[in-house]
Amino acid sequence: MLNNQLPLVSFSIITRNAQRYLLPVFDDIINQDYPKDRLELILVDGHSQDNSIFLMNDFKSKHPEIAIKILNSHKFILASGWNIALSNSTGDIILRVDAHSRIPVDFIRKNVEAIAKGENIVGGQRITIRPKEPCQQVIYLTEISRFGASTAAYRNRNNAGYVDTLAHAAYSRSVFEVVGGYDERLGRTEDNEMHYRMKKSGFKFYYNPEIKSFHASRGNLYALLKQKYSNGLGIGLTMGVQPRCFSLRHFLPLFFVVALLGSILLGLVNAFWQPFVILVGIYLIPDLFFSFESMRKAKPNAKIICLGLPAVFFLMHFAYGFGTVIGLIKMPYCAWKNRNYKIPFPIKPKT
Repeated sequence: MLNNQLPLVSFSIITRNAQRYLLPVFDDIINQDYPKDRLELILVDGHSQDNSIFLMNDFKSKHPEIAIKILNSHKFILASGWNIALSNSTGDIILRVDAHSRIPVDFIRKNVEAIAKGENIVGGQRITIRPKEPCQQVIYLTEISRFGASTAAYRNRNNAGYVDTLAHAAYSRSVFEVVGGYDERLGRTEDNEMHYRMKKSGFKFYYNPEIKSFHASRGNLYALLKQKYSNGLGIGLTMGVQPRCFSLRHFLPLFFVVALLGSILLGLVNAFWQPFVILVGIYLIPDLFFSFESMRKAKPNAKIICLGLPAVFFLMHFAYGFGTVIGLIKMPYCAWKNRNYKIPFPIKPKT
């Protein structure tokens, strides 16, 4: 096809205080083998306090061959940033990645080719980048473990086909024309709710393992636990918006935390510690199994520090489950406060 016959791609990145990640992903965009005149880059900044805006403007001035829009979000949540990006997108295909991601040279082209075959939503494998520092390798190992992270197909599946959800996905513009924008009542679960609406409207998620993107894991234990707590909190709050957008696996940490705290309370009140001992024993079996499995994948310089993996797994599960507990406690008030909220429609059909 001639360049002017190819779909226009609106490539969106939402960011806040991500200066350390922007230059690498900008290089990846420049190196794409998709024609630059069929690419629209939309950068939405959420009041960054580092040099993110400077890097964006500098990139725009140096690359006039790409249509670049730099926008501001007045809210600190991703859903708001994505809606701003959608409302400023003119492309036939909407493609979004995280700021701390890396993409190979064929990333855009392969997504476009998949949609050109008749799919509405496509995506591929998201691979976690292995860090060099020993401490960060422990976080990395929990991220790639089936026990520590999601069992979603886009992390593990090797064959193409339809799946429940995707990361770093490409969407036909018509999808957002039908389902509307992101729900700005939600924090970290906007994708779960959005993908539920898409599936409810009849759209399918096509997974192609030849499409690859790379994702940086959290840099330290505090950042990891903060992320897991926020994810759990989001699940609890989202239960007041759309409880059907989650599966049973999202609530396993909640059940574990409730059972653990309940067994501790029972022991303190009645000196009956058997439930606590049994629960800890049941948890330790998979914890130790997956810890040793992960340790075998560690580089030699991280073997010793990986002895802390059982504790890291426990802390991340507890943070996730406790966040869900707090979210469920806050959920009734949040649902009442936002009871008149309506989903925005930032993308209108082209005339």
